[in-house]
Amino acid sequence: MRELKHLTYFENLLQQANNALIVQAKKEGRICVAYPCENVPEPLLNLDRAFSIRLFAPNTGSMDIATYYMTNLLCEPSRALLERAIEGGFNFADCVIAPDGCTMMNRCVENMELLHTMGKGNEKFFHHYMELPLKGDENGIELCKLQCTNHILKPLAENYGIDVSEQSIRKAVEEHNRICRLIRAIGEYRREERPRITGYEFHVLTLATYVCPKYLIADKLEDTLEELKSREAEDKPWRARVLMVGSEVDDSGLIKLIEDCGAYVCADRFCFGSFPGRDPIELNDREDALTQIARHYTMGCQCPRMMNMEKVYGRKQYVNDLAREYKADGIIYEQVKFCDPWAYERLLGSVMLR
Repeated sequence: MRELKHLTYFENLLQQANNALIVQAKKEGRICVAYPCENVPEPLLNLDRAFSIRLFAPNTGSMDIATYYMTNLLCEPSRALLERAIEGGFNFADCVIAPDGCTMMNRCVENMELLHTMGKGNEKFFHHYMELPLKGDENGIELCKLQCTNHILKPLAENYGIDVSEQSIRKAVEEHNRICRLIRAIGEYRREERPRITGYEFHVLTLATYVCPKYLIADKLEDTLEELKSREAEDKPWRARVLMVGSEVDDSGLIKLIEDCGAYVCADRFCFGSFPGRDPIELNDREDALTQIARHYTMGCQCPRMMNMEKVYGRKQYVNDLAREYKADGIIYEQVKFCDPWAYERLLGSVMLR
């Protein structure tokens, strides 16, 4: 297949956390809201002049300093993020909002705060920590809504004058949905018997939507979608189609490695992927937008931190349905070393899905 016109552009953006588009957005006077976990409601970080950036640490080498503070028994993503923060790689952030997705990521952000790794010269800089529900029910929705109000909306409004009105939230959801629909439309080509986009290419595009200001990449995603309509697929057949399931897959090289072995990554259910992270949020006019966003993230969450049995069994059904829908020949469960929630999830999934 001929190379996608914007693929190299997106690949270059993923080479460093403080990419060129973040620099551009900051020059425009926008506020960068950094977050480390998929459980933070993303549209609420993109209100008004704010834009969200999911923290990641590309091209990480030594993690010795972070290991000193966090021990070598904590997961590699949390240590890589702390190492990059200590190096000064996240100084572009104007605040950090972290959920209690897991204790390791919490320890990571707490160390960032204690070591004053960010916010130098910015008196308005803040860290906030969200307590999120462990069950998908009405009480969980109310808790999520309360936490979003106290730890996202209020501090953004009080510190940076961000418009957090109903109208502003609905506009942010529209912009979020635009990106989601573009990614989903591009991902539809993975269903084909001879796919006209590789899993690696798709992951590069999807990852960029998490780590770049969305409004600066939407036009290139639209160009790519239009380009795919006439792109010719490879004649060479793939040896197998696989669904990739796991947590912090923020290195497109892993997907490329799998595909270099002849297996096509036809669908993704991981924290930097399109399922469920790029599900559009359909709002109605009967309820306020914040309640509906809280419901979307609480009830649609596929993170193993959700403990009620409906969620435990529902996650396996979700993976099973994806595998059948995308005609996967197999499922690869990926677990980051020392990740406790996904250690249990991988064991349960690999047993139950057989």
